Amino acid sequence: MDMATVFLLFGGLGLFLFGMKLMSDGLEQMAGDRMRSVLEFFTKNRFIGMMVGIIFTGIIQSSNATTVMVVSFVNSGLMDLYQATGVILGANIGTTVTGQLIAFNLSDIAPLFVIIGVVMYMFLNKKWVKKLGVVILGFGVLFMGLSTMSNAMTLLKESPQLVSLVHMLKGNLMAVFVGFCVTAVLQSSSAAVGILMLMVGQGLVPYELSFFLIMGCNMGSCVSALAVSLSGKKDAKRAASIHALFNVIGTVIVYIILMIGLRPIADGLLTFSGGDLSRAVANANSLIKVFEVIVLFPFMGWIVKATYLIIPGEDARPSDVFELKYIGKGTMLSSTTAVVDAIHELQHMGEVALNNLRLSMDALAQKDEEKAQEVYRQEAYIDYMNQEITNYLVKINEMDLPMADAKMLGGLFHVVNDIERIGDHAENFADSAMERINKKIPFSEKAVRQLQEMTEMVLKVLEYALDMFSNQNLEHMREIVELEDAVDEYEKKLQRSHVKRLSKEKCTPEAGMLYSDALSGLERVADHATNIAFAIMESESIDEMEDEEV
Repeated sequence: MDMATVFLLFGGLGLFLFGMKLMSDGLEQMAGDRMRSVLEFFTKNRFIGMMVGIIFTGIIQSSNATTVMVVSFVNSGLMDLYQATGVILGANIGTTVTGQLIAFNLSDIAPLFVIIGVVMYMFLNKKWVKKLGVVILGFGVLFMGLSTMSNAMTLLKESPQLVSLVHMLKGNLMAVFVGFCVTAVLQSSSAAVGILMLMVGQGLVPYELSFFLIMGCNMGSCVSALAVSLSGKKDAKRAASIHALFNVIGTVIVYIILMIGLRPIADGLLTFSGGDLSRAVANANSLIKVFEVIVLFPFMGWIVKATYLIIPGEDARPSDVFELKYIGKGTMLSSTTAVVDAIHELQHMGEVALNNLRLSMDALAQKDEEKAQEVYRQEAYIDYMNQEITNYLVKINEMDLPMADAKMLGGLFHVVNDIERIGDHAENFADSAMERINKKIPFSEKAVRQLQEMTEMVLKVLEYALDMFSNQNLEHMREIVELEDAVDEYEKKLQRSHVKRLSKEKCTPEAGMLYSDALSGLERVADHATNIAFAIMESESIDEMEDEEV
């Protein structure tokens, strides 16, 4: 066996895998944020979720990315296990699209794709054009790798070492095992099937044996999601187990059928594929997946229940330790879901801060020491969330995120800071409440009523702001601006009235100071709330301006 030919083979394999990764990552970054929103919205119905899973995986060319995303959603509580089953089934069908593309064998024009991709990436400035250039470059490199491997395999076809190695695959169970191992190492069933198509087309692997190798590839595709789920919560492990059980059970069923009728099935599929062996392998891969989904779709509820037997119990929730709701120690970092997890956690932090603001103003108005103490406890939790979320944002800032998510990230740092500052103001109001209690400082009924009215205005601004930030809901955008202006004007009006009362000695200096500080604090909270509402929008606008300037 000529070593130069071996190097050529492995060099082609490297180009093929690199091209597939470039194409998959580029597509995921271009479409990931939009398709993720669709994925979240259309998974209530299992059948619709399956269709979305097919489309999503077909677009980003990676069932691993889809299943890891689903596991991450389940881990964060954004999707339950029954919703996840539909997407997982769809991902298993969608992943066969790559094989169908490879079967077209565009090796002759692959260099054209490479030069187009390079020009788009190196010489054009729009970010989305650069990302598209990476996709096109990856597509060209993929087929150049296939062409290089094909040339090497032609030279190796008569090699006695290779013939001996292929002879070891004669057993069907051994073929399943080899397919599993290769896919587990490559972390891509699409790549493994692509290599198999080339080997069958070159006559290095018997066509009939490819069916069993494909089944092994299908099971090997589960390894990534299972590995990622190990650091997650129990439901995340169950979601990955659903993917594994589906493929294992499906493989057993298909294996039994093929042991009975392999020859007529293989011959019929080859005839349907026009005698093209590579296309027949791609069609076999698609057919097996579609058949497994049709057979197992009605029984997915049972498979979900089986995962509770495999992974029993619930996650431990220590009551005396702070923990985050969507991110934390059990969070799996996925570039496609990292930002959406952060947004949901920030929404949770904002809701805690909003509730603490309401508690603190009640404590101040009612001289309620119990509520003031609860504010201090919640403020400690807000400080904890601030630190953990900031650390998380720093960590995901180093990842290669989808374009829209990368644009949001700068705004998220500002949001966590604004929410933390709102928490600080609530703590200040609690301090004022304790001072009123300890020094027995009186407030007039009118002063209490005015504070309550201003508080309700500020709380409404904050509610609208959190909704606009979390859901990108622009319905209340005008109201936020108008309310914030109204808060500013009301604060000025009350401060002027307060000065008049002081000059007429209608209130004590101590009461006046607490009252004035409370008004100023509420006005600043409204400013922070407005910052939260427009944080992401402003960060996107800045990025767009930078693109235009370049």
